[in-house]
Amino acid sequence: MDRRAELPMHLPAGAVRVILMAGIRFYQDFEFEYGVMETVSPLVRRIVARNPGAFTGPGTGTYIVGHGHVAIIDPGPSLGGHIQAILSALRGETVDQILITHTHPDHWPASSAIHAATGAPICGYEAGAGERTLRDGDVIEGKGWRLEAVHTPGHTADHLCFALPQERVLFSGDHVMGWSTSVIIPPDGEMSAYMRSLDKLLRRDDALFLPTHGPAVTDPRTHVQAFIEHRRERRAAILRRLGRGEATVSEIVRAVYTDVSSSLHGAAALSVQAHLIELVELNQVCCDGPPSSAQRFRLCAKTA
Repeated sequence: MDRRAELPMHLPAGAVRVILMAGIRFYQDFEFEYGVMETVSPLVRRIVARNPGAFTGPGTGTYIVGHGHVAIIDPGPSLGGHIQAILSALRGETVDQILITHTHPDHWPASSAIHAATGAPICGYEAGAGERTLRDGDVIEGKGWRLEAVHTPGHTADHLCFALPQERVLFSGDHVMGWSTSVIIPPDGEMSAYMRSLDKLLRRDDALFLPTHGPAVTDPRTHVQAFIEHRRERRAAILRRLGRGEATVSEIVRAVYTDVSSSLHGAAALSVQAHLIELVELNQVCCDGPPSSAQRFRLCAKTA
């Protein structure tokens, strides 16, 4: 998660700020008002939850696809005000589907209350009993819209993106965001899977990414390629540090993440650990036991 400043929560109309860092164009600002349903595109509306933070940016963006009969993507946290804002905004419309990109607590808990109020099924990669479990390529259809599930493990094993072919839009969850890179938290998060999923998105023809947090990504292929190069550079920097001698995760973070505020080194340590797990699996890095934050890591003999 690479950023240098806290995000302002609301800006004047037309305010746009782009920060170039590590070869990535990070979009730091976008226009919204908490609790208000706003039009994003002809088929898409959004309501932002008031849960800003280091991992959520300005807050969770809940997307509504369609009109009259709709799908909700990422209902968000269990905040009474946010749940009421969704239900009030959709009064007179029918919720056909509740779709979850992944099961982090800023994305799905509100689904229970919305399900209770609307009867709409909850759908996701790890859907509960009696609900729909989605896999890569599964289709969810409603009146005037069609969504396709795109399995993108890495940030979490159960992460799904949802494609809206009519508008060449991909709801990218936390897999690709505009304001930040995604943190990879082992063991559920896996760097090798994350990289494969980035490659998968690079082969798609989407014109716009709508992440769950922050502004739209208007240059998907360029943005994804920059993320791939960024992770490759981080991996190379870890190997260079270990080339100078064995080190712990925290020592690697201090050496490699010199461009990141120390307040974010905790999140950086998780991604370093994910890189190290991948490198151990590739027999490029060794340690005495499971690759945890407590270990000291070194280059394996054949790569030293």
